[in-house]
Amino acid sequence: VASYLEGQGLAEIGQIFKENNVTGEVLPTLNKSSLQEFGIRDEEKVSRSVALLGLFNKPFTSISQSVKHYHKVFNDPVHGHIEVHPLCIKIIDTPQFQRLRNIKQLGGCYFVFPGAAHNRFEHSIGTSYLAGKLVKSLQKRQQELDIREKDVLCVIIAGLCHDLGHGPFSHMFDGQFIPAARPEIHWKHEEASVEMFDYLVDSNNLKQEFVKYDLDQQDLTFIKELIAGPRGDTPARTQDWPYFGREKCKSYLYEIVANKRTGIDVDKWDYFARDCHNLGIKNSFDHKRFIKMARVINVENKLQICVRDKEAGNIYDMFHTRFCLFRRAYQHKTSNIIETMITEALLKANPYLLFEGKDGKKLKMSEAIDDMVAYSKVTDQVYYQILHDSDSRLEEAKKILQLIECRSLYKCIGQTILKKPREKEEAHDISKDIADSVPPDMATGAQLEPDDIIVHLITFDYGMKNRNPIDNLRFYTKENPSQAMRFRKDQVSRLLPESFAEQHMRVYCRKRDEDSIEKAKAAFFQWTLGQECTTPKFGGSLAELTPMKSTTADGQTGGVAQKLQFNDEIEFF
Repeated sequence: VASYLEGQGLAEIGQIFKENNVTGEVLPTLNKSSLQEFGIRDEEKVSRSVALLGLFNKPFTSISQSVKHYHKVFNDPVHGHIEVHPLCIKIIDTPQFQRLRNIKQLGGCYFVFPGAAHNRFEHSIGTSYLAGKLVKSLQKRQQELDIREKDVLCVIIAGLCHDLGHGPFSHMFDGQFIPAARPEIHWKHEEASVEMFDYLVDSNNLKQEFVKYDLDQQDLTFIKELIAGPRGDTPARTQDWPYFGREKCKSYLYEIVANKRTGIDVDKWDYFARDCHNLGIKNSFDHKRFIKMARVINVENKLQICVRDKEAGNIYDMFHTRFCLFRRAYQHKTSNIIETMITEALLKANPYLLFEGKDGKKLKMSEAIDDMVAYSKVTDQVYYQILHDSDSRLEEAKKILQLIECRSLYKCIGQTILKKPREKEEAHDISKDIADSVPPDMATGAQLEPDDIIVHLITFDYGMKNRNPIDNLRFYTKENPSQAMRFRKDQVSRLLPESFAEQHMRVYCRKRDEDSIEKAKAAFFQWTLGQECTTPKFGGSLAELTPMKSTTADGQTGGVAQKLQFNDEIEFF
């Protein structure tokens, strides 16, 4: 304000404003009497000042009235009453965004946890709200960053639209169905989110709405980069800075919605809070503290979001919450096998379940990802389309879903922790090895085939594979808030984990008769004897490996057999 007045030849008044702490927020309320109270007596200067300051009144008034008229308030069960920007309302009120109401946030977990009925719709709105809270907090506390209102709006929209590309049952679709149906491609839902965003804007004529809020094509590119990273359809500008939406001086904005550097972003904060709320699991991470403690600092010539040193324990709590959610819910043994069964049903139905795309073309479900017109019609409802369809060609798929409805699931016969991690591509070979490991004394009767055995290789980690995620985060101290520093794990607590990843292996049997299940258990146990793994756990029981020496007729010790003894354990479902 003082600099502006100085440029207008009113440096004396600018100095008086400084001494009286007059900020931009006060400008619309200043009048002739106010200036005289500050000791400004020169009538000419008072008149000129009032005229100049009057220029601020009109835009302030019009913006205030616009916001007051168009903002809507949503009552969110997690974040409370939240204001939603009018442009976000335009986006929400489209078929492409409303589609998210029919996609479960946790996929197959709803079949195990009755409270997990929330959808991608409310998660997207929550992520948008938290994105706005974080960027506005940085804007207010660090005005030197020059975060403009259009920057704030772009970040909010990216949070809102980051999950537009999810398919039926969320990660089951891009993690299991597409890799099995189209193994030749490497497709991720983030790519579909960008394509769906383009389709949403074009088909609903929203470009004019974006222009109203001073958002141009570069801003649209920025939004898409916030969702999915550097665009693959454009060459990288430089190896050091591959983005087109914003210059390198705004690098920290790319860490808000999807943080590729540390994994600490508002997407996680919302699904931690929302999933814990609906699953009945305690969330020990406080995102509100992080927002208040976040600060942008120059680290190796790149502006990064850093956090106060005393927040290190809170950050570890965040990653521990992630680990607990994966262990107790996301990778629950029952929800996992239900998702496997749904995937099998979708694969069998894929050639016959068609969706109309652009120009009326009929596409398979696996092909719909290439056509947003068709893909916008693919939701969790495909489950009930198959289940209630009378087409005889869907009979095999329908039978699998009927097994789920009757809770006649493939049986989990055991699990173990692998000391030497295996690649997911090895799962089929492991199934064959287990099927071939049936003990000779159980070889009679129905044979155990490789297709009868399902192997799940599940990695539990803190979000950065086997690395400590805090190693990529920088901290600052109260005494030196502009200097970024590393924080070693032992400076936080000696009770923190030494290892940040482990791989579990679960084995299921498609056959449900008692004879086949016992054979499968024995085969799995026999297979573990030659592997680097922990003692196998069978369902709700832990097998104690008790070597039993056999004795020949002449008293010599023969081969070693293994006796399985089971200790019952409590298991929560």
